[in-house]
Amino acid sequence: MSFTLLNITDFSLPLKSPVLIFSIILFIILFAPIVLNKFRIPHLIGLIIAGAIIGPLGFGIMERTSAFTLFGQVGLLYIMFLAGLEIDLAEFKKNSSKSLLFGLYTFLIPMTLGFLAGRYLLGFTVPSSILLASIFASHTLIAYPIISKLGVAKNRAVNITIGGTLITDTLALLVLAGVAGMYSEGVKDHFWLQLGLSVLAMGAFVMLVFPIIGRWFFKRFDDSVSQYIFVLGMVFLAAFLSELAGVDAIIGAFLAGLALNRLVPHTSALMNRIEFVGNALFIPFFLIGVGMLIDYRIFFKDMETIKVAAVITIVAMVAKYAAAWLAQKSFGFSADERRLIFGLSNAHVAAALAVVLVGYNTIIGNDANGLPIRLLNESVLNGSIVLIMVTCTVASFVAQKGARNMALKDNTNETKDDTDIDEKILVAMNDPEMANALMELSITVKSKTNLDGLYALNVVNNDNPNTQDEKRAQRILKIATDAAAATDNYVHQLKRYDINIGNGIASVIREHSITDLILGVHKGDFLNENFMGELSGSIIAKCNTTTLIYKPAQPLATIKRNLVVIPEKAEREIGFPFWLVKLWNISRNTGGRLIVYAGEGTIEVMKKIALNHPVAIEYKIFTDWDDFLILGRDLRENDNLYLVMSRKGHISYTPAMTRIPHYLGSYFKDTSYVIIYPMQSGINEGEAGDLKNPSVLEPLQENLVLLDDLGKTITRLFRKR
Repeated sequence: MSFTLLNITDFSLPLKSPVLIFSIILFIILFAPIVLNKFRIPHLIGLIIAGAIIGPLGFGIMERTSAFTLFGQVGLLYIMFLAGLEIDLAEFKKNSSKSLLFGLYTFLIPMTLGFLAGRYLLGFTVPSSILLASIFASHTLIAYPIISKLGVAKNRAVNITIGGTLITDTLALLVLAGVAGMYSEGVKDHFWLQLGLSVLAMGAFVMLVFPIIGRWFFKRFDDSVSQYIFVLGMVFLAAFLSELAGVDAIIGAFLAGLALNRLVPHTSALMNRIEFVGNALFIPFFLIGVGMLIDYRIFFKDMETIKVAAVITIVAMVAKYAAAWLAQKSFGFSADERRLIFGLSNAHVAAALAVVLVGYNTIIGNDANGLPIRLLNESVLNGSIVLIMVTCTVASFVAQKGARNMALKDNTNETKDDTDIDEKILVAMNDPEMANALMELSITVKSKTNLDGLYALNVVNNDNPNTQDEKRAQRILKIATDAAAATDNYVHQLKRYDINIGNGIASVIREHSITDLILGVHKGDFLNENFMGELSGSIIAKCNTTTLIYKPAQPLATIKRNLVVIPEKAEREIGFPFWLVKLWNISRNTGGRLIVYAGEGTIEVMKKIALNHPVAIEYKIFTDWDDFLILGRDLRENDNLYLVMSRKGHISYTPAMTRIPHYLGSYFKDTSYVIIYPMQSGINEGEAGDLKNPSVLEPLQENLVLLDDLGKTITRLFRKR
């Protein structure tokens, strides 16, 4: 075995040292956004320009080696995967018909204009014109990282565009497969049938089987590195299956994102790692690799190249703008939402390159001189580079403008009211094994505007303190801090000395104006009357917080359905909107469906809320808590049970609630559940955190009785999700 040593003093171009090459790339990734942000230029453009400068067609500093090709492919698949992973499934389903309509707009309009331009402006043959049109019909979500970074990725226009992308790219790539297949040897008569069936089989396998495999894996392995590698492996497996089915790998990557959407909560540490690695490394590599394809010299080669470049660039942008404008008028969207649609759908990179290269490499005959006649000639190949450069630039600027305007509008709407209540969530923990699960729940239920309101507490016995208790408390709090840090959340560590755990928790609630309390029950334990009695006496009866008592039987991300049991007249309690928004956050952040069991009055209120704040939800009439065990018939594997309770003497209280601990301990031992005690009037108002102010408490008590006034509180709280 022999090794070839590189001369580290050899600085001849192109550079040979992989260490130096990688170092330069990292500095480009680092400084491009910093420099260009000062000029309000999207950093994506900076990375593409940098690639053009250092690439073989620029100053020749680096070659576009197989490493750039590999990392670039990963980056492209990452963009499509993130689009599927971050999409709001409830909004996606709600707007599925709009996504379908926009997908047809953004496919048919470019196909029509592209065919006419190719046939009558450029004089191409019918097959070549159809193939050229498929370039215009496809697009790449290259501006998605900009929109995601500005926090508007869940906007309805973004959801519709992402859904339309799947449709138009699939159709465009099917056109590519069909036209190229006409000139391939051994093409069978049933080519289209075979292609259609293989694509359907691939899609069904990814969407149905991947969630089963993912849920099995996440239940058994909680190591962060293993989970990330597993997700990345599933993405590339789906991409390979897509290629095997006869379409581009980007379709499989997007479907993998949809399939794993519910298993990777948007607030989870795993999602944070996926986004971090993609945005820090893979996606920038892809953009720099795209820049390396740009050759400024094509403008000086011949007039034919300039003509083709101008025609395909102008026609492509006009077609995509027409589709975005038509979508805006059809759906009643704003101008900024149209900008989001156009910005996301205007860039042509991945599928465009695939179509051009296939067309260029497909020989359909020979001319009089014996030279090969290509389906798409060299002018189209060079012109497509101009198309990529111009459309990516325009898409980035337009998407950035639309996203910034939408973000500013959202921030304006979130202006704090004088009577607003700062959310402060206290997680009381005494078991190292429960720390991660409790922090996961707290991060899932908190509002997106709560950036500094998480508190982790451990109460040390002040009667007989010892070194072991001190070390154990520190270890528990460190686990909580690390779990929050993995999701970019800050946690205040609190260590309390008290002879009674309940008194310690109650004191911290008063001192820090806590609004929400989360407690845990170890999965090996179960609630009983004594436990609930101690809890009620020491905390529930003293503290007017929204209290969640959580027993995790499996990871929160693997839950399919959330069964919520609500007592009658719960909507008339002052704490109703505060625990309700927690359930909404759980559903939206995990993708789990809400199955609500409640009285007709409560359901009517929730239906009106869901009109403006949609989640996946289903309603069932349930009023007889004496027959609580009948709910066990509806309980399935991977369900989580939520029980909204009440303190004795309040309007939503029923005596059957006293038997709930026995039922849970006897019949629901293997089920994850959360017991919710809402804020209720008359419970130590003077010690109830921010609710101690009568100007806050009294309007809430009045407003929550009438639905019209309740809407004001609901709107304010739900806006902060």
